[in-house]
Amino acid sequence: QVQLVESGGGLVQAGGSLRLSCVTSGGIWHINNMGWYRQAPGKQRELVATIANSGSANYADSVKGRFTISRDNAKNTVYLQMKRLMPEDTAVYYCNADVVKNWFESSHNYWGQGTQVTVSS
Repeated sequence: QVQLVESGGGLVQAGGSLRLSCVTSGGIWHINNMGWYRQAPGKQRELVATIANSGSANYADSVKGRFTISRDNAKNTVYLQMKRLMPEDTAVYYCNADVVKNWFESSHNYWGQGTQVTVSS
């Protein structure tokens, strides 16, 4: 069974940095896109950044120049380096992966359980 486990969230002051990690495990043949989404209280879940298996990345305008997404395909892990954090970055951050379990199967989308990031002013 495919599982995504996030780590690295916490409480940080505005202007600080955090690095999130997400490990995907459980009978994986290949992972297409991986990404990070976030959901603040009372708001819809929104895209933060995605990265293709090739390494090509895409960012929300609100985080461009401050956040960097990367991945280690050998470890089935995606990272999110967050710098110059602002109070409006406060949210639960969710990892997402498009996983192919066998060469003859189509991909399925999976989510992690989320990790809380709180930025104090």
